[in-house]
Amino acid sequence: MSEPTSETVTAPNAPQRLLNGIAEVAIHIAVLALLGLVVVQGWQVFARYVINDSPSWTEPVTLLLLATAMSLGAATGVHTRRHFGFFLLAAHMRPGLRRAVEVFSALVVAVLGGVIAWWAAVLLLDGLDIKAAGANLPQSINYLPLSVGGALMAIFAVNQMVQAVRPADAATVAEGDR
Repeated sequence: MSEPTSETVTAPNAPQRLLNGIAEVAIHIAVLALLGLVVVQGWQVFARYVINDSPSWTEPVTLLLLATAMSLGAATGVHTRRHFGFFLLAAHMRPGLRRAVEVFSALVVAVLGGVIAWWAAVLLLDGLDIKAAGANLPQSINYLPLSVGGALMAIFAVNQMVQAVRPADAATVAEGDR
């Protein structure tokens, strides 16, 4: 029997499980949006070149599906820490400096996510009464997934800041939560 080490991983706490569940739902919605994108564009090509009757609704729907896949995929990338970063540089820093850089990095992502969420919501609300050309959708509907994705990015980044400022032994245990 082996001795427990500081690398022992415990079950994720309730908030972390909730965030993991939200990220899981977000990535599934992003995948469905990509599949929908393939179907809509496939129909567009078939309708245009085979039956010679190009539907007008495919472009706005394609843009909405693309915005959904991109925004929710980016938010999930923040949650799983698969976004752009200088991970090799951070690995060679002293623990105190590394923690400060992790907090700063998460703060930058949280602020950017919040700004994206806020301004996308403003643009969404501003154009709800204008109909999109070719589809019975509001012209500003593409800002909805951008706003949701920005809010999720901010939430996931704030969670990363909380994890970064926890004591080192708790942070080691939390590594298994990701």
